[in-house]
Amino acid sequence: MTSKITYLGDLRTSSVHLQSGTEILSDAPTDNNGKGEAFSPTDTVANALGSCMMTIMAIKSKDLNLDLVGSTIEITKLMNAEPRRIGKIIVDIKMAVAATEKEQTILERAAMTCPVSLSLHPEIQKEISFSWK
Repeated sequence: MTSKITYLGDLRTSSVHLQSGTEILSDAPTDNNGKGEAFSPTDTVANALGSCMMTIMAIKSKDLNLDLVGSTIEITKLMNAEPRRIGKIIVDIKMAVAATEKEQTILERAAMTCPVSLSLHPEIQKEISFSWK
């Protein structure tokens, strides 16, 4: 088992990662009857894409002797109305490392093939940009 989710009431859940004990709270968004005081479930999906991309690039960067510390990703999630689902995820990656064109290509390809990206439904549009130091 990976995690345990408990409904706390008021459209909020607590998800506990069983291996580490880390907790993530989730709220329904304000545009769907919630308080929006925490990540919504669809926010966590969009965030998982960026987190996965950065993680895969960091793994690959070790082979290239590059340090990605300080690099950031800004995520924008856009919802479709009918049916209500994620329609588009905009991923703006800002790399805080100087890299050669070859290294940039290697890291960008690694990011584009991260497991979350490959797991998302093909109808979810992904708009991904990279900025390099």
